[in-house]
Amino acid sequence: MKKYNVAIVGATGAVGAELLKVLAERDFPIGELKLLATERSSGKKIKYLGKEYTVEATKPESFADIDIALFAGGAASKMFAHEAVARGAVVVDNSSTFRYDKDVPLVIPEVNPEDVDWHKGIIANPNCSTIIMLTALKPLHDAAGIKRIVVSTYQAVSGAGREGIEELENQVRQIAYGEEPKVKAFSYQIAFNLIPQIDVFQDNDYTKEEMKMVWETQKMLHDDDIAISATTIRVPIYRSHSEAINVEFKKPLSAEAARKVLAAAPGIIVQDNPANKEYPMPLFTSETDEVYVGRLRKDISCENGLSLWVVGDQIRKGAATNTVQIAQLLIKKGLI
Repeated sequence: MKKYNVAIVGATGAVGAELLKVLAERDFPIGELKLLATERSSGKKIKYLGKEYTVEATKPESFADIDIALFAGGAASKMFAHEAVARGAVVVDNSSTFRYDKDVPLVIPEVNPEDVDWHKGIIANPNCSTIIMLTALKPLHDAAGIKRIVVSTYQAVSGAGREGIEELENQVRQIAYGEEPKVKAFSYQIAFNLIPQIDVFQDNDYTKEEMKMVWETQKMLHDDDIAISATTIRVPIYRSHSEAINVEFKKPLSAEAARKVLAAAPGIIVQDNPANKEYPMPLFTSETDEVYVGRLRKDISCENGLSLWVVGDQIRKGAATNTVQIAQLLIKKGLI
């Protein structure tokens, strides 16, 4: 089997660490591995498959002889992605830098794998909430055609990085000891609370996180006429995003038919037995790659509507796993 020289940019962060885990689990054909990060993190030691690697500061010349560069997100994408491409690497990027560039494909392998065919060196990984939603909705879209989506997300603190996790932990501890909880990573106390704002507000009073779900869904489904309204909420759990979704279709689709469609779709686990209190929950979907669907029922507010509850690990499928899947797809199609 041919092997590929791989660089991970942002290797010391949460997504970088998860990328290494997913690469190992999927037996990715790595020849040489280069771990890159900021100057501050250079010199750190990281083990991968029993071998110790030294993290290097990211520089343009870091990408010499690299076939695939996986960017974990952040400012490095804007600074170094084109430098990597100029030196012959194909970039899969987790940041929002290129998602809305018409010349850069935005890809979920279970949704629009054909879009990698026209890449020009960079493929963008979608926002985690969009990945989780569209992995569940694409098979239903193929079956009945989506007309309108209304989605509310319940997003874990790890979506804000390690700082978000540490803030929740510290605030729970502070409150337990009768201390005033310190607020830094979020605008308000997150422990025993929820915050109906993720990212900054736009001119239309939707947040950027909410508009990402609109822009990205329309781009990947190649349909600007799909109407989408999103509300994104930060909740005090560590990992896995949950989404309550109402979908209106162009054609009739029963809940029973939808279950069968979803059960046959790749990357989805249907967990839908309300009589036995079986439905997806973030506590049990963390550290997994699949998107879980439950609470599937007719939306009684419209004629061709369904309501469903969708949960997925936003660090795995919402970031690292989807990134590695894109790289695997590029190899399968002979595009590297």
